[in-house]
Amino acid sequence: DIFINIYPFFWDLINPANTQITDAVVVARILNAVLVVPELDHHSFWKDDSDFADIFDVDWFISSLSKDVTILKRIPDKVMRSMEKPPYTMRPPRKSMPDYYIDQVLPILLRRRAVQLTKFDYRLANRLDDDLQKLRCHVNFHALRFTNSIQSLGQKLVQAMRKMSSRYIAIHLRFEPDMLAFSGCYYGGGEKERTELGEIRKRWATLPDLRSEDERSRGKCPLTPHEVGLMLRALGFANDTYVYVASGEIYGGEKSLQPLRDLFPNFYTKEVLAGNDLEPFLPFSSRLAAIDYIVCDESDVFVANNNGNMAKILAGRRRYMGHKRTIRPNAKKLSSIFKARNSMDWETFSRRVKAAERALWGAIRDETRPR
Repeated sequence: DIFINIYPFFWDLINPANTQITDAVVVARILNAVLVVPELDHHSFWKDDSDFADIFDVDWFISSLSKDVTILKRIPDKVMRSMEKPPYTMRPPRKSMPDYYIDQVLPILLRRRAVQLTKFDYRLANRLDDDLQKLRCHVNFHALRFTNSIQSLGQKLVQAMRKMSSRYIAIHLRFEPDMLAFSGCYYGGGEKERTELGEIRKRWATLPDLRSEDERSRGKCPLTPHEVGLMLRALGFANDTYVYVASGEIYGGEKSLQPLRDLFPNFYTKEVLAGNDLEPFLPFSSRLAAIDYIVCDESDVFVANNNGNMAKILAGRRRYMGHKRTIRPNAKKLSSIFKARNSMDWETFSRRVKAAERALWGAIRDETRPR
């Protein structure tokens, strides 16, 4: 047997790990190799020491893919002892085609018997043959199942929302300090904001200098909580709509959230709904994100304030599972609308917001419309 061990870069909470794990299975299939259950990075910004089995049901993962790829929890000790050298470590280029793995990885794998692929973020091309794309879907939407403890609490929060209202919106709010620092965007907080976010931005030494106005006009700045609320009201959602907000630490805290609360007073979070049940999960950002993922996935309408990883993955899953409504902002067009908001009446603002969303998503995105 030959073994592939994948070491994903656990970059954005739970979500890119889904993509990386999915691609790890596909690469194992391409190479006809045994896949060792992927390891998660414990050294990234998030400082989360969760392993695969702390987040996903590892036994289900192995059994549900048994007809496609052989998966083991670890390389057998007997095999490790028989190897002349430890597993060879390499990092494939981004978006590599299957031919790269056949031509460059397989010869090393056959010589060394085991290869470890590190920081496996987007290391496989998006467009593959149909059979490999189908395997991707099977892994992402069927084989990756959360642990019972995560699934149980997530469903408990869904039921709590349903008890209050038969329908609810889930908003994934990426407005953490690191997110804003990474984006290079400015939100009007003066020298305090520039200093605080500037210090955080130094953690990424290779980031270029950016002009906030340029980034905003390009649609690269996440919407503020207030802007998300205004967008939803402009799209026709009433202020008695029940809203679940999935987020980490919000930059500016309650001051940033208050305008969204004012627009939608029926405002709930996992912290409010779960109470003490959340305590075992608090040290682990990835497990908290998994709980949010479940509540967002089960919502009647899913809303994001940017077009980042969780928004993309959940939008794809919701379409795959039945075309449930999803709203992702046309930030490029919305930036100019928000900038001019005080110079127009509400009807004009609402009309322009609706037009901006239609311009981006078109008729296929009827799921953005409230009922």
